[in-house]
Amino acid sequence: MKDISLDELVEEIKKHPDFSKVGMIAFHLGIVRGFARRNGRPVERLEVEVDHQMVKQIIEEKKKAPGIVEILISVREGVFKVGEPLMALAVAGDIREHVFPVLEETVDLIKTKAVKKKEEKQRNSFEEGRNEQ
Repeated sequence: MKDISLDELVEEIKKHPDFSKVGMIAFHLGIVRGFARRNGRPVERLEVEVDHQMVKQIIEEKKKAPGIVEILISVREGVFKVGEPLMALAVAGDIREHVFPVLEETVDLIKTKAVKKKEEKQRNSFEEGRNEQ
């Protein structure tokens, strides 16, 4: 399973032919939280499934937003322990008024439409559900 590297995302963005238009890169780095968002119960592990085609569609649509030069993602699937990184998203664009809203919208869409997770509350007991924003 590949590690998540923000440095690799930045280096890839720098290769973009329109990089000279970039005034900022904003990141989201999602990690496994130690408690369930819905009810606050402790979580030991998280199982993640990703619809990669849906992720691609979301990113391609969000790249059309004004001022956005590039959007890159590194997302992991499998079972992860508390504190492990799950997803890094980088949005590169001209100004923060363009970049920050696209970062937030893209994260929300990916988490609600392309990611399915199961939280393990007690050993070998997974609770399934779509991600909530």
